[in-house]
Amino acid sequence: MSMPKTASDQPDFPTACIVLADGTTFYGNGFGAPGRIQAELCFNTAMTGYQEIMTDPSYAGQAITFTFPHIGNTGVNLEDDETADPVARAMIVKWDPTEPSNWRSEQTLSQWLSKRGRIGVGGIDTRRLTRAIRQQGAPHVAIEYRPDGKFDMPALLEHARAFEGLEGLDLAKDVTCGQSYQWDEQRWAWPDGYSRREGPGKRVVAIDYGAKRNILRCLASAGCEVTVLPASATAEEVLAHNPQGVFLSNGPGDPAATGEYAVPMIKTLLEKKDLPIFGICLGHQMLALALGAKTMKMSHGHHGANHPVKDYTTGKVEITSMNHGFAVDGQSLPNGVEETHVSLFDGSNCGIRITDRPVFSVQHHPEASPGPQDSYYLFERFAESMPAA
Repeated sequence: MSMPKTASDQPDFPTACIVLADGTTFYGNGFGAPGRIQAELCFNTAMTGYQEIMTDPSYAGQAITFTFPHIGNTGVNLEDDETADPVARAMIVKWDPTEPSNWRSEQTLSQWLSKRGRIGVGGIDTRRLTRAIRQQGAPHVAIEYRPDGKFDMPALLEHARAFEGLEGLDLAKDVTCGQSYQWDEQRWAWPDGYSRREGPGKRVVAIDYGAKRNILRCLASAGCEVTVLPASATAEEVLAHNPQGVFLSNGPGDPAATGEYAVPMIKTLLEKKDLPIFGICLGHQMLALALGAKTMKMSHGHHGANHPVKDYTTGKVEITSMNHGFAVDGQSLPNGVEETHVSLFDGSNCGIRITDRPVFSVQHHPEASPGPQDSYYLFERFAESMPAA
């Protein structure tokens, strides 16, 4: 049995480098796959679920600083991926990952990253880096892992400054599915793991802007018969499946850019007065744009599994999982559309609904992968809003 990594296992020189566009530089220990990337830098405060976070399609174009120091200690397994491969471009942690200690572990974090071509950087003062992110607002960075530790610093700085950022980018087209498919896998449960939904269900078409697998599992567990369509699907293609409800998934990038083709499609669906629609994250933003509201880039976004959100429809406060760098402008909601949820961290919009129809959406992630399960009821609410099959 291999022993946990110690300081003596590392070379006596840094093998990874993080350069912010303002010239701020951090040196650390590389793990995973050697290489160089440029990205928008964010931080995530979740204490669990690093594998799910790295494979969340909403992180396309970003590198993630994990504020919790014990990253990698439970290893990785093939069941917990939210999509086929990591989508985040790199991960940054305080302590170098040790050998995992968990009965479900199949690989070390470093092995998993290496096989999938993703960079890891350990030995970083993540508190200092997080302060820089909060102060600068999601800075652009270049990150390089070189086992020989020989960095071209001027080139790295130029690489960081050359990053175009996420504003104006339609990244949903890069992470969506290539063709339609059926989904019947349900949520994980002890001791059987994932089960399959059986029998007829309520017909739901899910538009994949970068859908997480656990969102689809939650729909299936709520009694839905799910057909997944690519982000570019037209209203005619959606309606050809005779859906009893339409789901708009999470995803990355600028909602205004994805909205160039998504908003007209959603507007056509909204003409069907009796068609329930439910959106999450980017899907929430797409629905808001289709209803006439506006979206905006946030300073450093919301990324974590401990975000308090108040549900105005019940008066309750839920602890939620979030991952977004854009938000709906709650002040821009048109008549007939009301704000249902709001962040208790900064007052930003976290949910909307049409007042007289089963059309609603939320900014947070009720599938809780990772995170608390306070908001799972939203999937049940969506299923209940559809007529019986």
